[in-house]
Amino acid sequence: MSALRKLAGQTAIYGLSSIVARFLNFLLTPLYTSKGVFEPEEFGIITSLYAWAAFVTVVITFGMETTFFRFANRKELDPKRAYATAFFSVASLSLFFTLLCALFPDAIAGGIRYPEQGQLVLMLAIALGLDAMTALPMARLRNEGRPWRFVFVNMTNVGITIALSLYYFTYAKQHNPSIGVEHVFLINLIASAVKFLLLVPQWPRLGAFDKTLLRPMLVFAAPLAIAGLAGMVNETADRAVLKYLLPADIADEQIGIYGACYKLSILITLFIQAFRMGAEPFFFSHAKEKDSKQTFARIMNVFVAVCMSAFLLVMLFLDLFKWFIPNEAYHEGLRVVPILMLANVFLGIYYNQSVWYKLTDRTRAGSTISIVGAAITLVCLFALIPSMGYMGAAWATLICYASMAAISYAWGQKHYPVPYNMTRVLGYMAGAVVVWWGCEQIDVEGVMKYGVRGLALSLFFILIWKRERRRLWA
Repeated sequence: MSALRKLAGQTAIYGLSSIVARFLNFLLTPLYTSKGVFEPEEFGIITSLYAWAAFVTVVITFGMETTFFRFANRKELDPKRAYATAFFSVASLSLFFTLLCALFPDAIAGGIRYPEQGQLVLMLAIALGLDAMTALPMARLRNEGRPWRFVFVNMTNVGITIALSLYYFTYAKQHNPSIGVEHVFLINLIASAVKFLLLVPQWPRLGAFDKTLLRPMLVFAAPLAIAGLAGMVNETADRAVLKYLLPADIADEQIGIYGACYKLSILITLFIQAFRMGAEPFFFSHAKEKDSKQTFARIMNVFVAVCMSAFLLVMLFLDLFKWFIPNEAYHEGLRVVPILMLANVFLGIYYNQSVWYKLTDRTRAGSTISIVGAAITLVCLFALIPSMGYMGAAWATLICYASMAAISYAWGQKHYPVPYNMTRVLGYMAGAVVVWWGCEQIDVEGVMKYGVRGLALSLFFILIWKRERRRLWA
């Protein structure tokens, strides 16, 4: 079996439950944004608080998943000690964070401009603490090649979330209209608690904690944590900053519209998530092969081709996809979708390129690039949002991710040159955008419209498949 086929298998298995989990958010969007469930201003509260949750998750996991992969695969080290050291480090941070939020929920809620939502902050904090303590056990399952246990745990979490969401917002709310935003956080807390309990048997022995390993692991992890935190600025700061830069009377509504339409870029982000789950351990294990760099370059071609096919699928049929958001009050935000989808393609390219600094132990380079990206994001957000609203947030995201991909490519070629075919990569991106633009110029309606667009999508896919299939299965 070729290396690329092996990666495809890992991506399919380990990414399956992660794809479903992310896709769940997409499928819950029609429910949450339906008339009679959450209006834009209510959905804005959910969107904003989960944006803050993303920052917290990076802090309390502290880059220990990647660190564990790196140290567990060093021949001179005991994988069990590496796992225990990483696990108890994250557990300590999680407990400290949860206790802090339990003592001062109202103060924290006020600090993020939701002074009346202390209860939501507390429920979210407990859920985040539990989720952080499952991160290392799940990483261990991946590292030990136990995909079906990994899938079972994630699918159980997903199933509970789906079942409770359907119960509360399709049945119970009909009989009790007071059911509202707080039940979204309650559902999350229950699902996180069950996942936590399922992974308790995976906990390491306390005696396996290795103090001598802690320092080098923290040194390796710190730049990754900084990079991750900066990455969250790039990924979610738009939804947090909108609360501060828009007028108070419309902020939550605008965040809700933006957050709902952001979900329509999910097809690309789903693939990126699945790819990362399989690719990270693959890159580390395959790096010593003599043809590894050529393999990494071929992976980039296929990755971008798939992403741009997803871009075309959504954009050519956006007037159908938009009904995943049933309430027309949200539809004014659909103009952000192409911008955000292209932004996520650039993010995926950056993730592909990150192999160079991880394999050469230059993790500080990753943090530097992410910090530069965060600076670009914040400058663009503060410059564009006051005049453009959430459209400014979308453009800031695209500018940031494109800049990070360009910086990483230029820097990486100096230290770990991978023969990426950038002409082909950029050609796929430009070609997809041109196909979409061209279809927008054709003035036809009804069946003919969908026929033309379906043909355009098919031709694009056939072209890239013919160009990549020999390399894919080599």
